[in-house]
Amino acid sequence: MSTHLPTLTPHPRAHHPPAAQRDSSKVPPRGAAYSAGVSSQVSAILLDAGGVLIFPQPDLLRPPLQALGVSPDVAAFERAHYRAMVVQDVATVPPVAGTWWREYLVGYFAACGVAEDQCRELATEVAAATMGRAWTHVGTGAMAGLRALAALGLPMGVVSNSDGSVQAELRRLGVCYAPDVPDAPGGLSPSDAAGISVGVVVDSAVVGVAKPDPAIFGIALDALGVPASGTVLHVGDSLRYDVAGALAAGLEPVHMDPHGFCPAPDGHRHVRTLAELAQDL
Repeated sequence: MSTHLPTLTPHPRAHHPPAAQRDSSKVPPRGAAYSAGVSSQVSAILLDAGGVLIFPQPDLLRPPLQALGVSPDVAAFERAHYRAMVVQDVATVPPVAGTWWREYLVGYFAACGVAEDQCRELATEVAAATMGRAWTHVGTGAMAGLRALAALGLPMGVVSNSDGSVQAELRRLGVCYAPDVPDAPGGLSPSDAAGISVGVVVDSAVVGVAKPDPAIFGIALDALGVPASGTVLHVGDSLRYDVAGALAAGLEPVHMDPHGFCPAPDGHRHVRTLAELAQDL
C-alpha cells in the first residue's frame, strides 16, 4: 500500500482519492454478501502495492524511534503498518491531499510503542524527512507468495494509488515488472528487469484515477484482456480503498489482514499472506 514509492507518500497508494470520489470511499458495511471462500473459477488477480508487496523501510524509521527508546524488529514494523491502516479505515473521511503520509505515521508510531503525546510531533518531523523515499522494504514472505501466485498461470497485475513511480520502484526492488511497458523517467530498461513478470502495473498518477474509483480496476483489466466480474480477485490492505473499490468494480475483494485487525470483517474475504491465497486457489 514516493520517488522511492511516492506511491506511498501521498501514500504509497495515494490514500486520498479526489474529493469527488470520497463518498464512495466509505468502509463497506458489515454483513455485505460475499462468497465464503475464493471463487472456484478465478479469471485474474490484481494486487495492491503498499501493504501487500512493499512497506515503509525499517532502516529509515528505526533511528528516530531508537532516540525515544523504542526498538521494534522487522516483524513489529510490518505489524505497525496494519495497525496504521486500521486508523485510516475507521476515520470518518480520508486525509486531505498531501497529508496522508504524516497522518499514517501518527498511527504507525503509536503501534510501534511511541507514547501517544509524542506521536504527532514525531510523525511531522519524520514525514518531512522521508517523503518520497520510505516505501522500499519488500515484505517478509511477499516474494514467495508472489511466486506462488504467478505459478498458477493466471493473468496478474498491480493496481496502486501512486505518484507515478510505482512501476519503476517495484522493478528496482526486484519485486515485479510489466514487460513492454515504458517506465517513468529514470526507470530501468526491460533488459534490466528482475522479479516476477506481471501483465500490467497501473499507477493512479499516470492514469488519472485512484482507488476506490472502479475505473482504475477497469484500466488494469482492459490491459489484461479480462472482463470485470466476481471471478477477478483484488488483494489489498485497505477497507476504504481496496475492499470498497473492488466491490464497486464488481470484483472479489481479498483483504490482506495478517493479524486479524480488520475493523469490519464481514462481507469480504481475508488472508494472512499471498502464499495462503495461492494455496486456496
